[in-house]
Amino acid sequence: MAFRPIRKLLAWLLLVVAAAVASPSLAGEVTVRSFSSKALNTDYRYTIYLPDGYESGRLRYPVIFLLHGNGGDHNDWLVKGQVQSTIDTLVREGRVQPAIIVMPGGGTSWWVDGNKDKAETALIKELIPHIDASFRTINAREGRMIGGLSAGGFGTVNAVFKYPELFVSAAALSPAIYAPTPPAHSSAMQVAPFQANGKFDQATWDRLNYTASWEAYKSKKVVVPMYINSGDHDTFSIAYHSAGLFQKLFEYQPKLVEYRVVDGDHEWPVWRDTIGDAIKYMSGFASRPQAVRP
Repeated sequence: MAFRPIRKLLAWLLLVVAAAVASPSLAGEVTVRSFSSKALNTDYRYTIYLPDGYESGRLRYPVIFLLHGNGGDHNDWLVKGQVQSTIDTLVREGRVQPAIIVMPGGGTSWWVDGNKDKAETALIKELIPHIDASFRTINAREGRMIGGLSAGGFGTVNAVFKYPELFVSAAALSPAIYAPTPPAHSSAMQVAPFQANGKFDQATWDRLNYTASWEAYKSKKVVVPMYINSGDHDTFSIAYHSAGLFQKLFEYQPKLVEYRVVDGDHEWPVWRDTIGDAIKYMSGFASRPQAVRP
């Protein structure tokens, strides 16, 4: 009788081990890196998520570039957006392929070459080549995705329309793509990229907003599938502005654009709860991990 509790304990441990073997826990690893940016004349910091098995394996992976909103940093998507647990779960359940996620820090740059910093140049001409040179990426359009929230959504749409040859798919979450003018309480009215002579400059906004690149995007005839969403109570009326972007894309590429209106304001619960859907959408067009060629 004295051995019965021990036998029960051993049986329980065997069940736990068997369950772990049957359903292995897949979890990526996250580190913070930086490189010297000539465009910004400073160190460019980014957080990178490497999928489970990256260090011990030899596969090349697709990459997702995730841009934060105004005033954020390279930790936003990781800490506030909980993107690591989201993609770990998606990969473990077999709903997306493993991928590298790069989360750069852009501060209040809105990811543009505005009237202060050359953030677009740093992103496109420096960060992307740096990532391809430093990690086992699929260094081609079919292995590169981009997404972002709010000002990062603004940057995402601009990047896609200017450089469609670089990205296989995109996701703009609550994108701050106001047309023609940002609302008075938007940070776009105060940040340096859109300032001239100490105040918001409409001509600069018009030059840097996606509307200035729309015709050029169509002329290249390289279509980038895009996922767009917004909270229905967004304080900046982004559901309205996103609908305008969706309509343009729907008329041009009707089967390669999706628009979702979800419950919520301009807030992290909206982006945290929908980034999984965005990643699933983007990944559906991207290459699967590939073996490194000898």
